[in-house]
Amino acid sequence: MIQSELSAHEKQCRVKGANTKMKMNENDELLPEYDLDYSKSKPNRFSAKYQQMQRTVVLDDDVAESFPSAESVNEALRFLVRITKENQTTLQNK
Repeated sequence: MIQSELSAHEKQCRVKGANTKMKMNENDELLPEYDLDYSKSKPNRFSAKYQQMQRTVVLDDDVAESFPSAESVNEALRFLVRITKENQTTLQNK
């Protein structure tokens, strides 16, 4: 009978599979290596800049019903801003 050798890939898969089988305690939600020590955490240095970049506006229910998405609200507001600027220019020229 002829014995065949496993390919390098098959050997690697078998070895990896053997090492990754871990038994977890059913009461634990995370493995111990995922327990984080928040006392060593640092503040997010980008949070201030991110907060400056975004604006949150709460629409009344009756207004929100007219807009299916944030994109549609932005489109309507851009239109309103453009028309307002055009009207101001027209009034100043008279």
